[in-house]
This record gives sequence, C-alpha cells and structure tokens, in this order.
Amino acid sequence: MRTRITELFGIQHPIMQGGMHFVGLAELAAAVSNAGGLGIITGLTQRTPELLAREIARCRDMTDKPFGVNLTFLPTFSKPPYPEYIQAIAEGGVRIVETAGRSPEAHMPALKTAGIKVIHKCTSVRHALKAEAIGCDAVSVDGFECGGHPGEDDIPNMILLPTAADRLRIPFLASGGMADARSLVASLALGADGINMGTRFLATQEAPVHDNVKKALLEAKETDTRLIMRSLRNTERVLNNSNVARLVEIEREKGDSLTIDDIHDLVAGVYPKVMVDGDMDAGAWSCGMSVGLIHDIPTVAVLIGRIMAEAETLIRQRLAGVLDTADPEPALA
Repeated sequence: MRTRITELFGIQHPIMQGGMHFVGLAELAAAVSNAGGLGIITGLTQRTPELLAREIARCRDMTDKPFGVNLTFLPTFSKPPYPEYIQAIAEGGVRIVETAGRSPEAHMPALKTAGIKVIHKCTSVRHALKAEAIGCDAVSVDGFECGGHPGEDDIPNMILLPTAADRLRIPFLASGGMADARSLVASLALGADGINMGTRFLATQEAPVHDNVKKALLEAKETDTRLIMRSLRNTERVLNNSNVARLVEIEREKGDSLTIDDIHDLVAGVYPKVMVDGDMDAGAWSCGMSVGLIHDIPTVAVLIGRIMAEAETLIRQRLAGVLDTADPEPALA
C-alpha cells in the first residue's frame, strides 16, 4: 500500500505507533519498524538527553528500518531541556520527530537544520493548518476518540478527517479510535494517508509494560474511558479506575475553582507505577476508546500483518463488491 505517508517516511505500511509515556521504548519502536510501520521512541520518558541517546542506540541495534522520536511540548512541573533532546536525536541519526502538545515553532529551525522530518500531533484543523504553515512535513489529526489529550473541540474523526482533507496540503495521519483494518480503510476513505495507533500497540507482546496493563485493556469496553481536567482546559481521556473515580469526584466538588494542585497526586508520576509496577489504580493514565476493539495480545508483526491483509480484503472484495459492475441498460431514444 503506497500513500504520501509511506513515501515521506520510507516505510512499507501507512501505520505509525504514537508516542506513549513509559511505553515507547526501543523494544516496541523497533518491533513496529521491523514490521513495516513507523516505530516511535517517547523522548521525555528518558529523563535526560543522555538517556535518550542511549535509547536511540538501543533501538538502532534492534532495527535497520526508519523510526522516530516523540517530543511533547506540554505544560510540565519542570521544563525539559528541549534543545539538548533535539541534539541527541540528531546525533543519533534519527530523521523523524513526532511533536505534540504546544506548537513546535520555536524548535523548527533546529529540527530542520538537522534534516529532520516533523509530524505534529493536532486535535483541530486550525492547529493542523498552523503546523503546515510553520513547515511541518505532516500532521497527525487526533479525533475526540483518542487516548491522552483530545483538545477542547470534541470533534470525532468522521467529521474531523474529511475537514482536514479538504483544507490541508501536507500528508496527514488519522489518530484516535484506530485499532484494526476497518480503521485504516475508513481513514483512507475519509482522506487520510494512514493511521497512528497508540492504545492498540500497548496491547501487544512487545509492549514493555506490566502484564496487568495488557489484562486491563483486554477486559475494558469502549465505555470505560473518562475525560478529566476539562475545567483546566487540559482534557485527557484515561481508563477508568478507583483513583480516576476519586479524581472525577474532586472535579465535581471543586467546580470552576479546581486547580492542578487539587489533583496533582492523581495525575503526576503515575506512569511508572502503572506501566512498570502494574498498579492499575495508581491514578489517571491515557487510554483511547479503541480499547473496546482490543480482544487479543498479538505480536506487533502479527497485528500489522493482519491489519494490512484484512484491509486489502476489505478494499478488493467488500467495497469493490458493493459496486454495480453490470453494464447499464441503454438509454431510451
């Protein structure tokens, strides 16, 4: 399958693995790239640029295929040294970066000087157009269904993707709710050039997370995610658990007076407790609505191979089969 995304990044299949905190390590990124997709190392999971350089080297030992690094520019309790992270990426020979959160505009000169292709994660068409204007090579358009931060517009992909297709000139990926061949074929039909999957790759054998996480994903339904931090305009979609329920109750009690300090312990420092220790009730951790489409824990190669094979069947048989191929009746004179 050839699209503008496969051509841009030099990959076999139009499937990208999104950046996920304490998930996007070398093992998963290499597995996705080896299977023909685009694997992504999550940059800020590595606490220092030196550790990121080491993780990039580990990934390069595992694959000779293209892979990228995610850099998220979000309000944090401590400001990461982004220039040094970019230097580590460039010196590691990585030529693809997924940016997310705030605009990467201030860092575009450094990224472009290093010959890096930039794909920016956007939750609205207006943000995607801004990314295009500042020189991003592609965007990942995140619908309301996505895990993590879906923005504040609440536009689902059935509307968001064709709107993006109408207005963007650069290639774009569909993100949010992506889990199988139907996701891919539907996204292509709506104008996207491929898909970006996060939650689905979390439920694979190579995902370097505790088995409790994978078990929770298998057991969850599409109705088991919650939106938090809406009043802070930092909305995040997370998997429901006891501490998320507690957080939602605090939000309800505080109303418009809620501050980040009120829920700090339930959202900060949660990922190592969940992903490494397997404490599923540690606090809020990102999960998309696509969790309702997860029914097994395959290898990455099996997952991507299945998606591509089933996508071809959908296109060549099911969709082609609905067309009336009989010769039309001659028009009456």
